[in-house]
Amino acid sequence: MQEISSGEIIKRIRVENPWWEGTHNIVQGYRNLKPRAYFERFLPLVKNLSVRRAVVLMGPRRVGKTVMIHQAIQSLLDEGISPQAVCYFSVDHPIFNGLSLDKLLECYGLATGMDYRSSQIYAFFDEIQYMREWEQYLKSLVDTYPNVKTLASGSAAAALRLKSEESGAGRFTDFLLPPLTFYEYLDLLGKTGLFKLSPDDGAFTAIDIDEVNRQFIDYLNVGGYPEVVFSREIQSDPGRFIKNDIIDKVLLRDLPSLYGISDIQELNSLFTTLAFNTANEVSLEELSKNSGVAKNTIKRYMEYLEAAFLIKLVHRVDRNARKFRRANFFKVYLANPSMRAALFAPIDANDERIGALVETAVFSQWFHGPPAVLHYARWSGGEVDIVSLASDTQKPSWAVEVKWSDRYCDNPGELKSVIAFCRSTKLRDVLVTSKTKVSTSEKEGVTIEFVPASSYCFTVGFNAIHNQSLSVHAREQSR
Repeated sequence: MQEISSGEIIKRIRVENPWWEGTHNIVQGYRNLKPRAYFERFLPLVKNLSVRRAVVLMGPRRVGKTVMIHQAIQSLLDEGISPQAVCYFSVDHPIFNGLSLDKLLECYGLATGMDYRSSQIYAFFDEIQYMREWEQYLKSLVDTYPNVKTLASGSAAAALRLKSEESGAGRFTDFLLPPLTFYEYLDLLGKTGLFKLSPDDGAFTAIDIDEVNRQFIDYLNVGGYPEVVFSREIQSDPGRFIKNDIIDKVLLRDLPSLYGISDIQELNSLFTTLAFNTANEVSLEELSKNSGVAKNTIKRYMEYLEAAFLIKLVHRVDRNARKFRRANFFKVYLANPSMRAALFAPIDANDERIGALVETAVFSQWFHGPPAVLHYARWSGGEVDIVSLASDTQKPSWAVEVKWSDRYCDNPGELKSVIAFCRSTKLRDVLVTSKTKVSTSEKEGVTIEFVPASSYCFTVGFNAIHNQSLSVHAREQSR
């Protein structure tokens, strides 16, 4: 049996690095795409040579990690960096199976004649999680070759982050690229002009809330992934792209190969159940009873699904914002609401499931920025959808109740649970989302600010990109 030679490996590397052939350009398919708004935060990390660190770009499938890498490469080339000083490897390609990062660099040196031991180069390793013990190799690379600026990407975000934190302390800089926020969705479409910034309170206000909400419903159905935004063909059948190309590949390929899962049907069934119940409270006991799968197995599966950035678990606090000793109940949210439409069916503004999808969208905007300790509050006879606990005191710093209705703007007294929670935790104000109305009321010493859910999502998404605080309920994000 013949082994794959270094010559064949070098041929493949040349194919992946077309700018070596004198064009000084990445492939046109990447060059013509509009950069995501996150690019302006990612590029400085790529160019920063003052600190010897590898950048680890994390995120789920199809959110644009490979595109962003190539756009960063184009920026380097445009600044006059020698094309031969920039190398890219798709680590998940079968021809690279079993090769270390050192071996890939060695093949790069043979292909270009560059001495990466003494010359400044940029090395991009895409989908690095398919390399065993990648974190040890990457750490060694940072320590051994000070002239190699190393960047790695991967789709198992939480798993990458865990290993990055364990093995790369002081050597890795993590960068999370999530599914599109509502702000990014409108930015890619060139429609951020639907909002204006109020100089009085620094908040965004919709110029035409009906049009904004039409765009918001589209976002709920097909707005999570850049490719979908510009393809009418994919939008007409989101299940084919989002389910087959994203969800199924994670469930059938990525997670089984990364974690050695043998019963893929169990995993698939659990994810479908959780997706259908996004924004609902569930328990391990209930899930185990309904599925016949052991609680420890379900817990492990959920850790895997969260690692792949398909779901997010949110834990409960009581009426006084105290955590429970045993986390028997929790909420599960899809990382992006458009996954539910792909699995089941698109929704409209009056669908009975719209409330859960709006809540999922609101929560998903908060997964994008700096860590906020998000919980939900539930007690006998009451609930508040989002509670942020201050990291130092573990006391609530703000709360949000998600509604897709204008009814409570006219009848704020009906928000008994929200008011009770604020009074018991000494919160002086709370934000409640509406469908179209903006207003402020006061009940029992609690100031209630009503903002359309779509406007709130836009503001939080904007803050996540620009690290700005544009409303009282986004301040925690920028601290």
